Amino acid sequence: MPPKVKITKESIIEAALSLVRTHGHEALGARTLASELHCSTQPIFSNFANMEEVKAATVDAAEMIYEAYTYREIQSGLYPAYKATGMAYIRFALEEKALFKLLFMRDRTAEEIPEETELGKIVVSMVESNTGLNTRMAQLFHMEMWAFVHGLATMVATDYLTLDMNLVSRMISDAYHGLKVRYEKEVADGSH
Repeated sequence: MPPKVKITKESIIEAALSLVRTHGHEALGARTLASELHCSTQPIFSNFANMEEVKAATVDAAEMIYEAYTYREIQSGLYPAYKATGMAYIRFALEEKALFKLLFMRDRTAEEIPEETELGKIVVSMVESNTGLNTRMAQLFHMEMWAFVHGLATMVATDYLTLDMNLVSRMISDAYHGLKVRYEKEVADGSH
């Protein structure tokens, strides 16, 4: 008799990511996950207390994939580091549409959203050093840039628009430089 295949937490998370990529995050349930794993639901609940834990672990795994996109884009050296974060966000939306939707387009009403993430702190410090703005203004500058980049990414993730990455690069640069001029004017005028 062949030995029983042990289903690990890691294999469950990989199957959950695969399921989300194929059918969307709404499809992630105990039965659909068990089907993806070719087993009963028992191994899932031997490794996780409930489906909320599975979903949280899947979100964490998707976050790690997204962060890898960000660090890879920064390390490529193709763009200044701050711009690379926006390019990575849109590339992630283009190449991992379902995971992008899971992370950035799901209903977050019942969730406690952290005010700042480690990546968010790094990005704001990039804005501070690139623009000379104080932390509060750098946070606002980044929020405006992120809203613009998120809009592009959402249009890409939902197939509303097909954008060439060269055009995306130009659009991000245009938005960044336009905001920078406005913020520099506000600082010079003392209206911040």
